[in-house]
Amino acid sequence: MVDGIEFDSKKEARRYCELLILQKGKQIMDLELQPKFDLMVNGTKCGFYKADFRYFCLDRQKWIVEDVKSEATKTPVYRLKKKILATLNIHITEF
Repeated sequence: MVDGIEFDSKKEARRYCELLILQKGKQIMDLELQPKFDLMVNGTKCGFYKADFRYFCLDRQKWIVEDVKSEATKTPVYRLKKKILATLNIHITEF
């Protein structure tokens, strides 16, 4: 638990702390936790994906979507959702 927020893992909580430091240092902005994205196939919503973090990277001038992953959490369903999001030009950075 960090800042009253319960995270799924210690690794995810650590990444949140790192992102807070980056935000305070003005390297990133608009940090969001658990952003939700609709999964669209041929114009039809077929589900959703909930990432761990989304933020705007000032150096790269683009939005970054992050998911803290281990080998155990890279399930077939996760891999499919990642591929669908890529077709929508939303790329997940695994941390």
